[in-house]
Amino acid sequence: MEEKLKIAVFIDFDNIEIGVKSTLQREFDVAAVLDALKERGEIVTKIAYANWGRQESSTRQLAEHAVQMVQRDPSPRGDKNGADINLALDALEMAFTHDHINAFAIVSGDSDFIALVNKLKQYNKVIFVVGGRAFTSTILQKNCHEFVSYESLLDEPQRAPRVQHQPRESQQHSGQPQPSQGQGHRGPNRRPAPLDLALSMPLVERALQVLERREVRPQLGLLKSTMLQLDSTFNEKAYGSGSFSDFVEKLKRSGMVNVTGGEGRYMISRKESAEPEKPAAKPEQAIPILRDVLESHRIEMDEGCSGDTLAEWVKSEQPNFDWKSYGFQEFSEFLNYAQDKMLVRVEPQGETGLLVHLGPEFHPPAVPEPEPEPVVDEQPEDDGPQPVVAGQPTARSPKPKRSPRKKAEDGSAPPARPRRAPRKKPVE
Repeated sequence: MEEKLKIAVFIDFDNIEIGVKSTLQREFDVAAVLDALKERGEIVTKIAYANWGRQESSTRQLAEHAVQMVQRDPSPRGDKNGADINLALDALEMAFTHDHINAFAIVSGDSDFIALVNKLKQYNKVIFVVGGRAFTSTILQKNCHEFVSYESLLDEPQRAPRVQHQPRESQQHSGQPQPSQGQGHRGPNRRPAPLDLALSMPLVERALQVLERREVRPQLGLLKSTMLQLDSTFNEKAYGSGSFSDFVEKLKRSGMVNVTGGEGRYMISRKESAEPEKPAAKPEQAIPILRDVLESHRIEMDEGCSGDTLAEWVKSEQPNFDWKSYGFQEFSEFLNYAQDKMLVRVEPQGETGLLVHLGPEFHPPAVPEPEPEPVVDEQPEDDGPQPVVAGQPTARSPKPKRSPRKKAEDGSAPPARPRRAPRKKPVE
């Protein structure tokens, strides 16, 4: 019988709240996160870290869900790592002192938690990471046991609300926010458009091959767990499926896999194709396209630009480029991947979107200057003999030379001088 997971939830609230606002333009919903984790096990503790003086509007929601709120006091220098260190220390202490807790959920997009994730895995803990695909480090996504994307927790796709058209001048003077151009034609309350189902097939086929080599019958639950072992970022909701069984049904209807059985005991197998399928594009293959666009707009990028503006540049210069074909649901998710590749540097701008700067690839470190040659002290010029002062040594006064002992004519050493006999004391 599989061991039931006892999950401890640690929330880096400042990080997740800023990430959700800047990329999805909506408020962070802790209830959606907790509901998703309850599907995976029993939540035994919930702790959130933030400067709560600046998050008063969110404390009520957290209190309603019995989340313990730990105050993060900002340091005088404004260091952001205060919450990270407190969270990591508390998580490690809980791992050492509470043996019944066998799973940890880190709700954050900060790559600084990679060391914590790796350490908890060494202690045989199951690690979930909850964050957005558009702002969570891809390194963090791939190094946990399962990455739960916040985008998959959003409402089901729905029709965007109709916007009443106003004259351009009245819109500029009305003070209302203008619609975003680069966020991809979706309302703030909608889940991103699903990916093409064919993009999942390399992972599905790889998982089926693994099960075949193990001589294990590829049932539904076993297939998903194997896919998560191979790629912790997999989520069937990214392909427009409400459940994994729905995902497999879509694969079957598309003729991509063979499915037999029923009543929850599906058996999945690979479908032999007469024609070799075209390999799916890999995410790293999209990097050179973005690099060319950034290079052509290098001057405009000197002070940074918005993510919407950069998306328009990509569309105008590469009209055939579609980031969805490389596995990215949103352009902001593509930028997040490019940031981990050192191509760009992305900063959140609250609810207004993202600010993109050129990354370290365009600003390599300066070549260190060669070390100066050591200066050799020159001998001072001879200014002549120094005056001799009686009783005082001089810098150039020669040491007295001892006269050498004369050798005998035959070359042997001269005889030693006889020692004087001690004087005798007079007898009283």
